[in-house]
Amino acid sequence: MTERENDRDPEHQFSEGEGLDQSYDEFDLDPPELGVDPTKVDPVDSRAVTDLLDERNIGSEDVDAEELLEVGLSYMRINRHEQATEAFERAANFAEDDLVEQEAWVNKGVAHSELEEYDQAIGAHQEALRIDDESEHAASAETNLAYALWEFGETAQALEHAERAVEIDERFAQAWFNRAFFLAERGLAEEAHNCIDNAIRLGLRNAQVLEEKARILEELGEYDEAEEIAEEANEMRESAEERLVEERQQLQE
Repeated sequence: MTERENDRDPEHQFSEGEGLDQSYDEFDLDPPELGVDPTKVDPVDSRAVTDLLDERNIGSEDVDAEELLEVGLSYMRINRHEQATEAFERAANFAEDDLVEQEAWVNKGVAHSELEEYDQAIGAHQEALRIDDESEHAASAETNLAYALWEFGETAQALEHAERAVEIDERFAQAWFNRAFFLAERGLAEEAHNCIDNAIRLGLRNAQVLEEKARILEELGEYDEAEEIAEEANEMRESAEERLVEERQQLQE
């Protein structure tokens, strides 16, 4: 997800999986067997991974759309978002199954958002919804469309699509969080509080979510609870940063 200076953003996700904290149950595709673990590759040496991916992304008479989808997901994991958009577009073009095509368009939209190409992201998510606006991937398409619209400045439309995502899948935690964010931005703190509690109950509990809840509680005048939640969020963020430092040190050893 792109970051703003105030670190308050709705979220989006690709089909690796729920909450950024990235782990949704909507999609659960394993990356292709690359012979290396992309998460353990030094960014300086990430060309080694992309070289392997490029070998799988060449033209062929017998194109496997699902294979291309997995290639795109692997590009996303190593932050090669431009290559990911190309892989997802090819997957969508060659897919014979509507669900595979729809998933490719959703992921293409997320990759464009990572590149801050929000107009193209909007188009990709709209294409995904054109295929089927009630499928198992539709809620993700609506949520990610809401994110892209928000970043593009279309705030009213963003809330509409966040609400639509919840209507499609009321157990989609990410959609509840985004809806809470948009409602809070409109000053509807009570409704936002209910939504963010739903997101947390559904398992989306990370520093960003707790920080947003703390802000909403402040708007409601619940200052003591807001302070407690903010402290928990800060501890969670510090722990995550410590883990990241430890992982980097392990990679350098």
